[in-house]
Amino acid sequence: MNIQRFIDARKDQGLSQSELAEGICTQATLSRFENNGHIPNLKILIKLCNRINLPLSELFPKVGVKYSEVVEKMNKAEFFLITSKYERAEALITSIDISQIEDTQLVLRYHYLNGFIMIFQEKLIMDISFTFDQILLEEEKIDTVIFRLLAYTGIGMVYSREGDLIKAEFYFNKVLEKIYNYPAKNMEDTWRVLNIVFQCGVFYAKIDELDISDALLHYAVNICSDNHVTYYLARAAIQLAKNAIVKKEANDKILELIYDARAYSKINRNDIALTELRDLEAFVLEKKPSEE
Repeated sequence: MNIQRFIDARKDQGLSQSELAEGICTQATLSRFENNGHIPNLKILIKLCNRINLPLSELFPKVGVKYSEVVEKMNKAEFFLITSKYERAEALITSIDISQIEDTQLVLRYHYLNGFIMIFQEKLIMDISFTFDQILLEEEKIDTVIFRLLAYTGIGMVYSREGDLIKAEFYFNKVLEKIYNYPAKNMEDTWRVLNIVFQCGVFYAKIDELDISDALLHYAVNICSDNHVTYYLARAAIQLAKNAIVKKEANDKILELIYDARAYSKINRNDIALTELRDLEAFVLEKKPSEE
């Protein structure tokens, strides 16, 4: 039992042993638990935990999963990556010692997360490519396909950032050959597919293939709707609005996309997207009739 977790929670609440024990048990009972590991009656322990807002389950050791702590960190890092909290994602990933992990899927997941964090922090292209090469050099298997597609997407994004659109398109095309038929098996897979489809949509907008971009972005919206996921809805709607501006579509249609994206952004508390949408709306509203 993780008694230190209990002690830390008590101290975080600013309670002494006698204050916590009052009305539940004797201070001596609590002292024997904290100092000597003598576990009290379960009913008493539950009451003590409730008083310090500590789930009882947090005191029990995790069993059966060798890399449970690593998986938990990766889960949080992937969520932070999706929600654009890149510094928090980086802090979690850098705390993982990859040399101690033997599970291939976890190793590939680590490199995928690390590579995308590096992209959004604008690291050097050589370092990012080396990170994704750790995935691509692994033997291709059915359960590792999604990580290969993410690696291709990441490399395409970096070449696009560097202005080498021919090389970027080479990698994005490799992704499009397979992503439509990829069977997402769980919510994490769905997030990854959304990441890929959205980034492809952004790239094809950049090279003025707006019909392809729109199709990909609408596909992303459908995935979100089918799986009740909101994190990419705002980003897809923003890019669709940008595409509509380039195509000089009617202001009403553009503003509808902007208002949809704003609603999604508010749900997700995405301040970055809200700022971008404010600027987009101002740009659209300032257009003269002759410019529409």
